[in-house]
Amino acid sequence: MNNKLSVTSRILVAFASGALIAVFFLPAWRIDLFAPQYPEGLTMNIWINGLSGDVDIINGLNHYIGMEHITVDMFPEFKYLPYVVGFFMLLGMIVAITGNRKFLLAYIGLTILGGALAMWDFYQWGYKYGHNLDPKAPIQVPGMSYQPPLIGHKRLLNFDSYSFPDVGGWIVIGAGCLAFAVWFAEWYKHRKASKKFKTTTFAAPVILLSLFLSSCSAKPEPFKYGQDNCHFCKMGIMDPKYGCEVITKKSKVYKFDDLVCMINFLKSGTLADKEISQRVVINFEKENDFIDVEKATFWVNQQLRSPMGSNAAAFSSKQAAEKANSTKEGTLHTWEELFKSQQ
Repeated sequence: MNNKLSVTSRILVAFASGALIAVFFLPAWRIDLFAPQYPEGLTMNIWINGLSGDVDIINGLNHYIGMEHITVDMFPEFKYLPYVVGFFMLLGMIVAITGNRKFLLAYIGLTILGGALAMWDFYQWGYKYGHNLDPKAPIQVPGMSYQPPLIGHKRLLNFDSYSFPDVGGWIVIGAGCLAFAVWFAEWYKHRKASKKFKTTTFAAPVILLSLFLSSCSAKPEPFKYGQDNCHFCKMGIMDPKYGCEVITKKSKVYKFDDLVCMINFLKSGTLADKEISQRVVINFEKENDFIDVEKATFWVNQQLRSPMGSNAAAFSSKQAAEKANSTKEGTLHTWEELFKSQQ
């Protein structure tokens, strides 16, 4: 049986390993902080050998709650990460030159292992950073910790914290996925000729890749009434029946206390349509039950007195909305109708 990779596969593997050079010139990870007093957000960029962004401002804010100042010296990994990236670039080139399928599988396995160790190391740092607080800090909240999210979103006091790969990180992920795609294509092409091939040998890369991709899926976030603020009007979200959210494809969640605030936000042009993954509203009949705006039926009644005056309640079906409007004191509308009517 021929265990050699095709010429096309070798070129793709060489391209994937060569693309890793980007992380020497682009940040690999980013942490963004948003709050009413910082609507434009604060960003910390993490490179393979240093930090950049609004680190000094973040340190100044964190000082008040007793968190340690973030410095390059906190990360001994910065001293050897460039060599780790260089090793993977060299290993990828060896795979491309030799064309050995087993070497490619080893390359993928080490990539997954390296990614898992990096995330574990990042979690350990975040836990220590968020829990080891100065007991003499000016602001102390008993039982409160401030560990940043490993990946995704987390609410920390009045800040929304987001942690995601930056450009360099996405290039690394893309390179790993490309190497996996090459291996899968080669396996698929040779599966009939390889009767002794054991699929269990390759189950781990598939499962780990699927888990990683599913962890990045965008989804609505339950409201924390009395803690969350409306992104548009900045008011605290207190009423559980009128909340709505816009979720981006990067899993960032914008929360609103009233439908009118969400519509005004969407019309402001802050987000392009291509950036939006979901637009959802709370089911008027069930707390934190989200409905896609396109599938919801809205009952508008001045007696509802919603927080910002839309006076619109969302229902999962037209029948449910008609039942609520049994007295005929209101009107039923679709999302498109309400969106167009709001000036």
